[in-house]
Amino acid sequence: MNPKVDFFFNKDSQWQSCYKKLRSILLDTGLTEELKWGCPCYTENKSNVVLIHGFKEYCALLFHKGALLKDPEGILIQQTENVQSARQMRFTDLQEIVNSEAVIKSYIYEAIEVEKAGLEVTYKKTAEFNIPEEFQKVLDEMADVKAAFEALTPGRQRGYLLHFSQPKQSKTRESRIEKCIPLIFEGKGWNEQ
Repeated sequence: MNPKVDFFFNKDSQWQSCYKKLRSILLDTGLTEELKWGCPCYTENKSNVVLIHGFKEYCALLFHKGALLKDPEGILIQQTENVQSARQMRFTDLQEIVNSEAVIKSYIYEAIEVEKAGLEVTYKKTAEFNIPEEFQKVLDEMADVKAAFEALTPGRQRGYLLHFSQPKQSKTRESRIEKCIPLIFEGKGWNEQ
């Protein structure tokens, strides 16, 4: 147990009993408990394996390399189509966790083995992401924006492409692009304002 993480388990939450049971299960696996992104994160040799977090409708275990797990029970969930590596195991009540403890542990142990083996998720390349036509037009017409965008890290480039692609309306996509051009020139990601 890591006392730096205790606040997470002691704060008032509809998932408090679920969090405590998940913590007990995770500590039983020999993983190291740390605090990352304001949540309890469990590591193997300082590498992230699984994280506990909660949402309005459910609490979850987030397996950082969940895409590499076999998932024989078919219970791992990809949060959105753009999440490439992580997968969630979701719960809506304590009894569900109690009834699934053996299955939960089997997934955790597999995730530990994936980490020990040094396996890595193969990510889509930036070139495989769609460029919204509104942004392609800017890149075609403004060489300085194109050069600044190409100078960004691949992760920042993908972040922008996803951010620009989300809105359904062209006007909203154009507005996002316009707001982000100064950040692109500064070499920052869209969420680093």
